[in-house]
Amino acid sequence: MEKKLVIEESWCKKCGICIEFCPKKVLNMNNESVYIENESECTLCGLCELRCPDYAIYIAENI
Repeated sequence: MEKKLVIEESWCKKCGICIEFCPKKVLNMNNESVYIENESECTLCGLCELRCPDYAIYIAENI
């Protein structure tokens, strides 16, 4: 089972909460939305998903 961090850009309001809570500093923001800067460093801890008020970021599971 493979897991992957997904960002729904159209849902993102650019609040930056996910960036602040990421322990590995995987996320960053540009003028358009939050993006994954260092995907290889992501531990899939789920703190960004837990804190996002708009459900714009989540961990998807592919079987």
